[in-house]
Amino acid sequence: MSAGTGPTARHTPLDLASSGLLSSASTEVLEMASSRAVGGVVERPVQREASFLNDTASRVGQAQANNTGTVPGVQIGAVAGIGSSTYQDADPQITAELSSIFRNIHKIQALRDKYIRGSLQGPRDNPKDDPLWPVYPSPPEPAWSEDREKTGRGSQPPSTSTSLQNSMILNSDKQRSGDGNTEKTPDTPLRKAAHRKRKPGQDIGEDFDMEDVMPLPGSSEMTYRLDDNGVYQVYQNTQSEDSGSPIINVPTIKEYYVDLDELLSVSSDGPSKSFAFRRLCYLEGKFNLYVLLNEYQETADSKKVPHRDFYNVRKVDTHVHHSACMNQKHLLRFIKSKMKKHPDETVMYRDGKYLTLAEVFESINLTAYDLSIDTLDMHAHTDSFHRFDKFNLKYNPIGESRLREIFLKTDNYIKGRYLAEITKEVISDLESSKYQMVEWRISIYGKSIDEWDKLAAWVVDNKLFSHNVRWLIQIPRLYDVYRASGLMDSFEKVVKNIFQPLFEVTKDPTSHPKLHIFLQRVIGLDSVDDESKVERRLFKKYPVPRVWDGKQNPPYSYWIYYLYSNLASLNAFRKQRGFNTFVLRPHCGEAGDSEHLAIAALCCHSISHGLLLRKVPILQYFFYLEQIGIAMSPLSNNALFLAYERNPFHQYFKRGLNVSLSTDDPLQFAFTKEPLIEEYAVAAQIYKLSPVDMCELAKNSVKQSGYEFSIKQQWLGANFDQPGAPGSQMAKTNVPDRREEFRYRTLAEERNM
Repeated sequence: MSAGTGPTARHTPLDLASSGLLSSASTEVLEMASSRAVGGVVERPVQREASFLNDTASRVGQAQANNTGTVPGVQIGAVAGIGSSTYQDADPQITAELSSIFRNIHKIQALRDKYIRGSLQGPRDNPKDDPLWPVYPSPPEPAWSEDREKTGRGSQPPSTSTSLQNSMILNSDKQRSGDGNTEKTPDTPLRKAAHRKRKPGQDIGEDFDMEDVMPLPGSSEMTYRLDDNGVYQVYQNTQSEDSGSPIINVPTIKEYYVDLDELLSVSSDGPSKSFAFRRLCYLEGKFNLYVLLNEYQETADSKKVPHRDFYNVRKVDTHVHHSACMNQKHLLRFIKSKMKKHPDETVMYRDGKYLTLAEVFESINLTAYDLSIDTLDMHAHTDSFHRFDKFNLKYNPIGESRLREIFLKTDNYIKGRYLAEITKEVISDLESSKYQMVEWRISIYGKSIDEWDKLAAWVVDNKLFSHNVRWLIQIPRLYDVYRASGLMDSFEKVVKNIFQPLFEVTKDPTSHPKLHIFLQRVIGLDSVDDESKVERRLFKKYPVPRVWDGKQNPPYSYWIYYLYSNLASLNAFRKQRGFNTFVLRPHCGEAGDSEHLAIAALCCHSISHGLLLRKVPILQYFFYLEQIGIAMSPLSNNALFLAYERNPFHQYFKRGLNVSLSTDDPLQFAFTKEPLIEEYAVAAQIYKLSPVDMCELAKNSVKQSGYEFSIKQQWLGANFDQPGAPGSQMAKTNVPDRREEFRYRTLAEERNM
């Protein structure tokens, strides 16, 4: 085929899409053509292919220049064998079946949109997604500036002194900037704290002062009340409350279960499952072909980027439990230190008497010298596989619940001081590494109304504030335990204990000042427990919380509905007041019923684990289309539910699902001081991940995280929220533009169907 004649039947749009970026494919073929030239004569097949690709690339450029988005002679968005009109005309039966499948997918997309929009969990719904949202304590200034680097190189030869100068923290009187890009900060009362700076890894929390955030916002005229269905309703004022007109109409539990049944019926539809499975296989094959064509070029692109590599791109541990955030050696060292330095400190009150630390250890016949990693016995070994009950016991040092209460609880006789101290040590390690962030999950049980105030006081009084740390609140599904022990008489008590303080502090921050400050660093809610527990449906129609007074624990779907519905009301209330909102990010799909994944697809922002998606192709395909975040922990799964080599993480990644790596419980699974790097290292060895793959996973983790928009801009680039190459800044993420463009074009093709 001569140049300029356009594609023939030999070159379908699928061929072009499979090759990744058209421009890169054209470059590779041209290089091949020049290398195969002999005596100035190029072999004819290569010349024809090069001419064709050059012509196609020029027409892509023409389309971009005209802002049309379409290429003359090339079907963009059409999928071979599906989007081709000639194929549809040839087989009306297939056309009808595909139309039915597409309607099903559009139906569940519309359902998810309704729930996500209604609860303000979508992109840019959160007020802190405003780039001018003030972050307090403010993040550290960038240690490196491109402008300063260029100035240093131009003014004098490289030397040790200039190297040190370029790595110093910028002066505090300079405005906060993102690797050289100056940002304007709003005039706020927090400006008076600008002088209070500290070095990363030192004096944890000393840049926080309660006085800096005073005065707090006053009370609002908006009102709220718990309705008969167990959902808090928010009203603009008392007149609206009297007329029964809430500011948001939350879906009822009946509507929720009807929508869930519809989603489940689609996920079990035979033709839809077959279609989704074939598309997922196609996506995986397409990525493998892309890697074969672009691997060397991606490596070359990475080498051209100064400074950045996997170790100094930002990565967020998107799923880690705070009470297991340290490794065993760290905890052992801390316990021994306390035993040697403060043996006579009173640490607990039990059975009518006060006990010192030395007396506690005497009661279990141990000394500091006896302690070792083996004695602690907190690592999840093979005996924990499919035994969640044994895994939970691993949280007890030496198998003693009293040691867990002393060292790993926030609410105890010493008001969680030991846990705060070891938390500061872990924060110091994180800040010293600079590029590793965490989203710690910490528990609110719903046992009493004052849990929120105690937790907030623990964080604020111990000044556990760091640029490297954000918090998620995990809610264990333990109603049956509380009911059996007589703590409560109905499920409504759990709803009240979890949400009433949040509505109180939103209406009047001065009623819970420490809670208001703590919530500024909280991202959302998580729901945790053993998913493999059998859930028996005892009722044809589930009772409302005030009537749920039996000893049976409500099912997963019931818990998620009441977390979602009350969160939707709370978010509407907080957004109207200009406060940050929250998202729902539960544990889901680790074990148990695949229905849990349908629930998450319906109303959750993102999930942790997601192993069972491998068994439900249509839901896996839907997670891909919607780019729902999945925080995966292969090392944790290897110890509890699924052997490492069978973990679907790498398959999800190749297919383009929005996956990130996380540690889950470093105390039980990690051996090193940097558990997140350990997780990446094992995955890289087992799955043979390239440096670009690892940097893409790191970027996914930042985008999934709940960090403020302005901070994500600093880490990923000013336009990180735009798809494809326009939103890519390789100097910050080390992910080549061609990889970003391939992912975006592939996703756009699937969505265009």
